[in-house]
Amino acid sequence: MAVDYHLLPSVPTVEAGPNDNLFELVEAYAEPVVIKGAVKGWPVVQAGLTSAEELLGYLRSFSCQKQVHLMSLPKDKNARYFYNQDLSGMNFKRQMHSFDAVLEMLLLQVTKSQSSEYLYMGSTQVDAVLPNYRQYNDLNGCLPSAWASVWLGNQSRIATHYDVPDNLACNLAGERRFTLFPPEQIKNLYPGPIDYTPAGQVTSMVDFANPDVERYPRFKDALKTAMVAELSAGDVVYIPSMWWHHVEGLSSVNLLQNYWWRPVPAYAGNPTDALLHALLSIKDLPSEQKQHWKALFEYYIFSDIDLTHLPIDRQGVLNCLTEDSARKLRGLLLNKLNR
Repeated sequence: MAVDYHLLPSVPTVEAGPNDNLFELVEAYAEPVVIKGAVKGWPVVQAGLTSAEELLGYLRSFSCQKQVHLMSLPKDKNARYFYNQDLSGMNFKRQMHSFDAVLEMLLLQVTKSQSSEYLYMGSTQVDAVLPNYRQYNDLNGCLPSAWASVWLGNQSRIATHYDVPDNLACNLAGERRFTLFPPEQIKNLYPGPIDYTPAGQVTSMVDFANPDVERYPRFKDALKTAMVAELSAGDVVYIPSMWWHHVEGLSSVNLLQNYWWRPVPAYAGNPTDALLHALLSIKDLPSEQKQHWKALFEYYIFSDIDLTHLPIDRQGVLNCLTEDSARKLRGLLLNKLNR
């Protein structure tokens, strides 16, 4: 039986004016929030509210015919982009097409009901495919470090996953549903392979359209913590770093524009790299030794270290991270990995 979204609480809603800086607004929130109608005034949203044809034509007016990755999926797969049954491959095809060709495929499906397959263009850099578009469709006070991506397609279901950066996801056309879980629910979401994924991120193995509660019994506990965001065109959802989210595009044409950013300098490392190295160096140690390393991580990483017992000029890389100390740490790590 499919997940009953009506039984799940809604993500809280907050208010924002058309000129508000959403990046500053969400700094006050540690959990997801929805900002209703925050980007409804964007020209691209207004085009989509007129018609799918108007939307696709508006996007074409900015297109530079850049080649993009397009995923396609037979209609019998219930719009779920995922592994095949035995995890030997994926259940979808991935091909390169010009952005204009993607627009034309979607237009044909809308106008001539040619809908033998689902189509999905995943995360694609906005500026690469739509030069000058963000002059008219962009968040106020956009952080220079924010990575703006566009997602376009018809119906789609993207398996539950997490992203390292914070995320402002702007729903520009169609209806879209996000189901969100706190980071600590990882065990109850049954994550798949870490080094073999459908689109780069670890995904939950649970199919929301038909959860196998015998195979994944703890998923019922995850659902007790879930929240749902039902987005109309112009709505925005804030997804904090590491929150798991299941994403569904529910309309014949769906368009999303999101902004990823991290509240650290560009020279800071990616935590995923540390996780991979821990798999290499710590995971298979004897249990007692792992507890010793857990204590070291708790001291050096997960608590505020009192360094007053060391002279400031000898605190080295233990002090606040700087561009110089980041460079030094990378050098130390590269030297050790290249032994």
